[in-house]
Amino acid sequence: MESENRTVITEFILLGLTQSQDIQLLVFVLVLIFYFIILPGNFLIIFTIRSDPGLTAPLYFFLGNLAFLDASYSFIVAPRMLVDFLSEKKVISYRGCITQLFFLHFLGGGEGLLLVVMAFDRYIAICRPLHYSTVMNPRACYAMLLALWLGGFVHSIIQVALILRLPFCGPNQLDNFFCDVPQVIKLACTDTFVVELLMVFNSGLMTLLCFLGLLASYAVILCRIRGSSSEAKNKAMSTCTTHIIVIFFMFGPGIFIYTRPFRAFPADKVVSLFHTVIFPLLNPVIYTLRNQEVKASMKKVFNKHIA
Repeated sequence: MESENRTVITEFILLGLTQSQDIQLLVFVLVLIFYFIILPGNFLIIFTIRSDPGLTAPLYFFLGNLAFLDASYSFIVAPRMLVDFLSEKKVISYRGCITQLFFLHFLGGGEGLLLVVMAFDRYIAICRPLHYSTVMNPRACYAMLLALWLGGFVHSIIQVALILRLPFCGPNQLDNFFCDVPQVIKLACTDTFVVELLMVFNSGLMTLLCFLGLLASYAVILCRIRGSSSEAKNKAMSTCTTHIIVIFFMFGPGIFIYTRPFRAFPADKVVSLFHTVIFPLLNPVIYTLRNQEVKASMKKVFNKHIA
């Protein structure tokens, strides 16, 4: 029994995003350009929030953490994918695969919980303004930050624990450009029906519930601001609209990938590309472009260092 559960496979072969060399080259160039243009912007957001004394409100504290999480998330898949585009044989070790899978769900779970915290912050700020400074004090903000990191860790460690219990002794080709739960499970040398249900429950159900809960919370906020003054209403509408856009970017692909049985669909790889590379880099930028205070501070920081 012990030998049956022993992991025999020591590496996985990644089939990549596509077999077309022309499409691979096109995606390589586009992702590389996008990576080197948008990623520095995320670091500028973090530096601006950390260095500007005027951006100490909880909203900017969480925005800085979102930029950090998204920048870290983009490093899990994109660099290796770009290298693999130039390699004839795309190989990742078993340990490297598990490590990649762990950090994807660790940071992804943490970011999902961070968006929940940001929604709570906006609810208190808009619907309970007199209690805002009491509820969202620095100690509470750090406690929420710790909770979301712990939540992401617990979510990810469950994924990894279930994968590590599976025996791998047969084919080792992953039909993707990175390691993720659906493809890895399918290579196990055993019946994976129960494990798939547990994965759907852990990833898919959590993603769907967070998504629906966030939409409901912003619907409540938007209903509450209908009677506000024009200026306050416009500012709250802008903030909530930005949050909703990022929620769709974050949870839409996750729902598509994890809330259904683990069978392959033609769109899986394209959705995964946006979910792991494009959207994580765009999220903080979308927040910043619609936030006048952060934009003004970024211009000051940029001009100061250029001068």
